[in-house]
Amino acid sequence: MEQRIGSSSQPLEGAGFDPAFIPGLTSPASGRTEEDGPEKELEVADAEETDAAAAEAEEAAEADEAAEASPSEQEEDTETDGPVFEASDRRAKMVADHRGVRLSLDDQDCEFRWDEIGAVETETARFGKRYTVTVHTPDRRWYPIEIEAPARSHFKEWDEQLDAVLDAYFETEATETDVDADAD
Repeated sequence: MEQRIGSSSQPLEGAGFDPAFIPGLTSPASGRTEEDGPEKELEVADAEETDAAAAEAEEAAEADEAAEASPSEQEEDTETDGPVFEASDRRAKMVADHRGVRLSLDDQDCEFRWDEIGAVETETARFGKRYTVTVHTPDRRWYPIEIEAPARSHFKEWDEQLDAVLDAYFETEATETDVDADAD
């Protein structure tokens, strides 16, 4: 769901780029030097084990924090009775509510709080039943998602529901900051 920067091609291998390359006889050169001996390999292995243990400890701490945060998020969901926009098809899903905008496509998910969103744009296909919602961020990135509607008549309904959510949450954030800036 994110734009790629740079070339997507992989570096080439072969005799044209590596004069020591002989297929089947030699393996690619490793980053080892003459100074690297068995002692150096042991130090590297120990450092990797230490890094792996630290990473596991961080993941466990994050999981504990997420478990503690989950009940409060559920409480937030039940507290707010504001407008909610939800649209989905067999692959894609979009939810916009008081917490922000959440997009998911197959196994990829992304979530945006209202203060992280610069604009939300909708577009309908001229032919077909695809409804495209694009979330733009202030750092000039955009995240589009296409949802296939059961019928073209849903487009107008979805636009109205999404506009209600944006008016309730997105515009409120912008006007509060504008009022604060004018007061200074």
